[in-house]
Amino acid sequence: MIFTIAIDGPAAAGKGTLAKALAQHFGFAYLDTGLLYRATARKVLDGLDPVAAAKALSTHDFTRDGLRTAKVGQGASKIAAMPKVRAALIDFQQKFARQQGGAVLDGRDIGTVICPQAEIKLFVTASDEVRAARRFAEISQKNETATLALVLEDLRQRDQRDRDRATAPMIQAQNSILLDTSDLDASQALAKAIAIVAVHPGLLT
Repeated sequence: MIFTIAIDGPAAAGKGTLAKALAQHFGFAYLDTGLLYRATARKVLDGLDPVAAAKALSTHDFTRDGLRTAKVGQGASKIAAMPKVRAALIDFQQKFARQQGGAVLDGRDIGTVICPQAEIKLFVTASDEVRAARRFAEISQKNETATLALVLEDLRQRDQRDRDRATAPMIQAQNSILLDTSDLDASQALAKAIAIVAVHPGLLT
């Protein structure tokens, strides 16, 4: 069975947590596509050219320390706007998405560019304030200089860059389902997503 769940949305909307839980529930493979860009950005910070860094990625790069820092996140957002970097990473993502046994991918352009043929497309979002509070709670223990205001501004800058980039901007695919998690915890969001996926006839083939 080939069955793809494409999950898009802005940072800290809960899409990564949801994607992993969905994959576990249905027994599908999972790919955090944002990690591809974070790993590439980390190599760029080490001094590599962005395109060369994307082409040189290995599984080891996905386990390096510091991939979740704000600095790497900003770098990932910047290189994600580079067409040649995106092209270098698209093939890997598309092959992963259409593997036998099902796959869940989350990112910014999964339903629009990477997997327009996905059986299920979700656009997961939340209010700016809720997303900032989630991200602040995540990083404040590791970064004593972080403030909620700075995190909110960082998220808004990333959103604008992701929406305005010429190549594969972050937009909701026309045939995707909007899931607003502003007032949902992780288990509630998962329950809603499972209900959406479970009724798709492709799961029965």
